[in-house]
Order: sequence, then C-alpha cells, then structure tokens
Amino acid sequence: MSEPATRPVPNLPEFSVTEISAALKRTVEDAFGFVRVRGEISNLKFHSSGHIYFDLKDEKATLNAVVWRTGAGRLRQKPQAGLEVVCTGKISTYAGSSRYQIIVEQVELAGAGALMALLEERRKKLAAEGLFAAEHKKALPFLPEVIGVVTSPTGAVIRDIMHRLEARFPRRVLLWPVAVQGERAAAEIAAAIRGFNAIEPGGAVPRPDVLIVARGGGSIEDLMAFNEEIVVRAAFDSAIPLISAVGHETDTTLIDHAADVRAPTPTAAAELAVPVRTELIGQTLDFARRLLRGFSKAMDDRRRHLAQLARVLPRADQLFAAPRQRLDYAGENLGKALRRNLQVHDRRLTKASAALRPGELKRHLRREAERADLLGKRLTRAERARLTELAKHLDSLGRVLEGTSYRSALERGFALVRGEDGKVRRRAAAIAAGERLTLSFADGEKAATADGTSAPKTKAKPSKGGGQGSLF
Repeated sequence: MSEPATRPVPNLPEFSVTEISAALKRTVEDAFGFVRVRGEISNLKFHSSGHIYFDLKDEKATLNAVVWRTGAGRLRQKPQAGLEVVCTGKISTYAGSSRYQIIVEQVELAGAGALMALLEERRKKLAAEGLFAAEHKKALPFLPEVIGVVTSPTGAVIRDIMHRLEARFPRRVLLWPVAVQGERAAAEIAAAIRGFNAIEPGGAVPRPDVLIVARGGGSIEDLMAFNEEIVVRAAFDSAIPLISAVGHETDTTLIDHAADVRAPTPTAAAELAVPVRTELIGQTLDFARRLLRGFSKAMDDRRRHLAQLARVLPRADQLFAAPRQRLDYAGENLGKALRRNLQVHDRRLTKASAALRPGELKRHLRREAERADLLGKRLTRAERARLTELAKHLDSLGRVLEGTSYRSALERGFALVRGEDGKVRRRAAAIAAGERLTLSFADGEKAATADGTSAPKTKAKPSKGGGQGSLF
C-alpha cells in the first residue's frame, strides 16, 4: 500500500478571538490615540453606574461614544440630545460586541444641530402664543377615580404605570393605545387626548380625572412625535389635567411645557397621579391616635381641675354655719320685735281713742257734713252749666240738620219718588210703564202708577176733583 498523502500545513498564523480582538484594539488605539470628532449627539443615556453613553452621528455614519464616570464630572459641557459637539478623546474597541467607539474626555459645543434649531424655533413660537404660560396650568386631583393613559399597549411603560399604581393606590385605568414613534404617532396621540376630553361625564365609559401621556426613553428622533405642534396644542386644550411623562429625566419635549405637570419618567407620573394608600391610612390612624390622645388629655386636665376646685370648696357644714347662726339670731329677735310692734300700735290706738271724745266727734262730723254739702252744691251748679251748654250745641246741630234735610225741600213743594223696591227714582227713564210708585210729600205719602207717557212741558193744573193729578 502507498502511504497516505500528508495534509499541507498553512503558513498563516492562527489567532483566538481574544487575541485578534486585543490586536485590533492595540492597532486602533495606536493609530488614533488622540482625536477630535464632530457630530450630533443622539441616543443619550446616563447609566446608573455614572457612565454616559451616546452616539455621534452625521449624515452618513454613526460613532459610539462613552464618557467614564471618572471623567463625567470634569466635562465643561454636559451632553444633551440634539447638540452638535466636538468630542476629544481616543478611539478604542469594545470586544464584547466587536465595535469601535470613542472614549470621550472633553465635550465642546460645535453649534446647535439642525433638529434642535427647528425645535427651538417651534418652542419660541408656541411660547409666544401663551401655550406654556403658568397661569394655564391646572392642579391635579388629590385622588382620581379614573386615570387615562395615552401610550403604546405593548411597551414596558404601561406595565410600569400599572405596577406603580397597584403599589401606591389602585385606581381604574383607561388605556388609549397609540403609536409612540413613527409618522402616524403624532396624529394618534393628539386624537387620544381629544378623545378622552370628549367623553361625557356619567356615560357608559367613565371620564378620566387625570391623563398621563407616556413613552420610554429614546433618541431625539424617536421622541419627535411629542414635539409636533398638533400634540402640543392638544395637550394645551385638554380640560382634564395632563401629566407628561416622555422619555427619561434628561429628555425634554415640547409637550412637557404644555402639560400641567411634567414627570421625569412614566413611573414618576404614576406617583404624581395618586398618593400612597398605606401612607394615607397611616396618616389617618395617626390623626385618630392624636385625636384620642388630645381628648384623653383634655378630659384628664378637666378632671384634675375639678379635683382642685373640689379641694378648695368649703364643706357643707361650713357653708350653712353662718346662715344657721343668722337664723338663730333672727328667731330670738322675732319675739322681741313682735312685742315692740304691739306696744307701738297700742300707744297709737290709745292716742287716737283719746282724740275721739264725744264732743270732738260731733264737731268733726258737723264740719265734714258742711264740707260735703258745699261740695254737692258746687257739683250741681257745674252739672247744670254743662247740660245747658250741651243743649245749646244739640239745638245748633238740629238746625243744621234740618237745613240740610230733604224734608225742607218737600216743604217747598217737591216730592220724593220711590219704586216698588223702595229705591229712589231720580230719572224718568228709570221708571217702567205700569210701575207702582210711592210719592213722599211734606205731610205724608201717596201711591201712584206710571202710565208710560211723557207729560207736556207746561205748568201742571190741579185736577177738578182736588186730588193728585197725573205726573206723567
């Protein structure tokens, strides 16, 4: 048998992944040990470790950038999304994801980016219209019954809000699902805000007491929907108090200025929307304990005060000792006073009886009789004068009455005509044909019957029979 052919050994050296990554790192760092790179900041992230991560981009390329925690405090210009900057540092690689990046040591402004300039111009325009004025901000309700949330239904934002509400104070949540990124996002967000405001109170769907417009973090391009004018105006026009919770704490959008309250994160928005239930319960219990302590203390104070008053009050025998003594003295003096009173009245009676001797009594009675007789004569004369005066006045009134009485007219030849109903007939037209009449004269009355004809306007001649002639 022929020997098997031996496998040729390649001339190229063989490296492990770690070795080739280290070699590339050394090559890149040696070639670009100190560089200045100009670009626009996007995807800015402040990590909890203190490191800062962002991207530098221009029209055609993107370069990852990182600022270590030790150098972040020395930066003269803090990175902001959308700023065009010049970063000074060294180019390195990150073997964990096979990418290259710049380790930034200093950041300098290179002029505002085109996007930031556009947003600043829009912000100034809306601010001039008063959309960001503080006097238009509405206060949040202390404990809303229903919370409306405008966000993506599939993101982590709604879960964070729900979990935070559940932990603080569970409330009813209405989700209006919208796109939070892309071309249709702005229109959907504005429509959701206006839709919540269009809900009538007391309807089948409850009207929210507060709205939360939320989105997670992202680059300035990702958050552009919340910078659109249609969204800002919808937030300003909302009659329901609105909380803006877009991006992270460092992200700022125009809806933040128009909202009633800005929350740094969606979780913080949930914290602003409701109080902590356990804290309220604890506060209520604390108030109850304080009230009970205050009531108990007040009762103890009053009890001590009453005991002090009771100690200084005299005993019952001391209270009634002086009145009893006065009563004893009065009882002893009462008999003496009665005896003295009887003696005084006895002396007065004796004196009066001595003055009423028989001769004196007769003279006293005679004087009183003369005085009464004189007084009676005076009263008689006064009564007669008064009666005479009244008689004259009555006679005068009688003459006046006689002068004004209709009977004086009857004496002059007139007659008083009455109908069957007893009422006076003052006009011929008031008398019906055949009506029975009563004629009153100065010396008596006569009956007559109306014949319905009018008498001629001539002097009436007496009838031959001497009786009353026809008057009509």
